[in-house]
Amino acid sequence: MDFPNIQTNFWDSFIGIPVTLTLTQITKLFLPIPKQYVPAIAVLIGLVLSIFYSHPRDLIAGIFMGYFYGYAAIGSYAATKTSWRAYRKEKRDYS
Repeated sequence: MDFPNIQTNFWDSFIGIPVTLTLTQITKLFLPIPKQYVPAIAVLIGLVLSIFYSHPRDLIAGIFMGYFYGYAAIGSYAATKTSWRAYRKEKRDYS
C-alpha cells in the first residue's frame, strides 16, 4: 500500500488553522461547552473545514489535514494562553 501524497499550501498554514481557532473561540462564546470538550470541537471544526472546503476531492488528505488544523489550533491557543499567564505573573512579581 502506498502512502497518500499530501501537500500543504498557503491555505493550510496561514488560513486553515487561524479559521479553525477563530471558529472554536466563537463556538465557545455562543454555546455553553464544558472545557474538556473544547479540543474535540476544535478537531471537528478542523475536519469539517478540511474535508469539505480545502480538500474536497481527497478524503484521506482531508482527514489528515483536518486533524492537523484542529490540533494546531489547540496547541496555538494553549501556548498563547500559557505565555500570557507567565507574562502577567512575571509582571506582577516585579511591580
